[in-house]
Amino acid sequence: MSHVLIVGSGFAGLWAALGAARRVDELGTVADGVKITVVSERPFHDIRVRNYETDLTDCRIPLGKLLDPVGVDHIAAEVTAVDVEARNVTAKRDGQTLIIDYDRLVLAAGSRVARPHVPGLAEFGFDVDTFDGAGRLAAHLDTLAVNPHTWGADTVVVVGAGLTGIETACELPTRLAAIFENSRAPKVLLVDHNPHVGSDMGASARPVIEIALSDNGVEVMTGVSVTAVDIGAVTLSSGETVSTATVVWCAGMRANPLTAQLPVTPDRFGRVPVDDYLRVEHAPGVFAAGDVAAARVDDGHLSVMSCQHGRPMGRYAGYNVIGDLLGRPMRALRIPWYVTVLDLGPAGAVYTEGWDRDVVATGAVAKATKKTINTERIYPPLTGDRQALLAAAAPDLQDRPARGG
Repeated sequence: MSHVLIVGSGFAGLWAALGAARRVDELGTVADGVKITVVSERPFHDIRVRNYETDLTDCRIPLGKLLDPVGVDHIAAEVTAVDVEARNVTAKRDGQTLIIDYDRLVLAAGSRVARPHVPGLAEFGFDVDTFDGAGRLAAHLDTLAVNPHTWGADTVVVVGAGLTGIETACELPTRLAAIFENSRAPKVLLVDHNPHVGSDMGASARPVIEIALSDNGVEVMTGVSVTAVDIGAVTLSSGETVSTATVVWCAGMRANPLTAQLPVTPDRFGRVPVDDYLRVEHAPGVFAAGDVAAARVDDGHLSVMSCQHGRPMGRYAGYNVIGDLLGRPMRALRIPWYVTVLDLGPAGAVYTEGWDRDVVATGAVAKATKKTINTERIYPPLTGDRQALLAAAAPDLQDRPARGG
């Protein structure tokens, strides 16, 4: 029995598992004796990119619904160590230590929000980095509605004006108005140390974003950072103190720290370099996909930490890890297009194409595209049908999303 182990059940991990199962199915008797296992801390596939939204009802999918039909096992445990030489991982489950051997490993453990050592942040800060984190924020906001006289209850400070921060800030005014039932006028403040919001979105999209934030009633403070968080206030690098009961941290991402245990030098985001087939350099038998990997997607660009790249990276890693195990052909990853569709709440969305992020659609047209992405495009088949799941895992690239739907 040969064992393929996949660490992580996010976009890259899930699709690596389904891609590997598809390749085993294609090879038939040649792949007899290949076992595929996913190990992840929680037995779910979370649609993480939707965590900024108010309603997360459809954003957590039981793994059994996706993996059982294709014959992939799952272990709910947190991987704490990777031993490349011994070809095993160490995991923790309910206080017990598990040692899981592998013949081939796909590291797809994802990323997490970068939480610096800002005084009070760990105790009083919230985030939308995970489904559980978004749930804690929602519960906190509901508590404020019950106790509206809490110090700073009517102000939410969102830290980080990147994509997640902008989407979160644009969603909050309407959400807060519904929670407080218009009994008060809540305030949303977006703070970033950069001189402009959406610094990664380029000059073309910036005016659209700035107008949308203004139209949504979001106040913006740039060129400042948060230096301390307290139970009812944040302190800024300018020396100003803002009264708030809610700080949502959206500033920066880092790859899962397991990457530091591989015999390679991670990049500034903690990602490990991989070759065209998603193999980790200097780590025989190890592949990486999604936010933990820096893969070349075209002649001039590396992958970005997003589901846009994580999903195809997972499919290719799953296909290739079986090929590597059984001495069969592998496929080189290339993604010839790049788009960004940023949700701007009631103001619509902005759709950009290319690495220079040229705006091609805004408002309701771009919002229709964002809705299709968030509710259809990034979901696996949910019928439990084996053939549908395997078909969706083909190592083929989707066309770029249609403008307006």
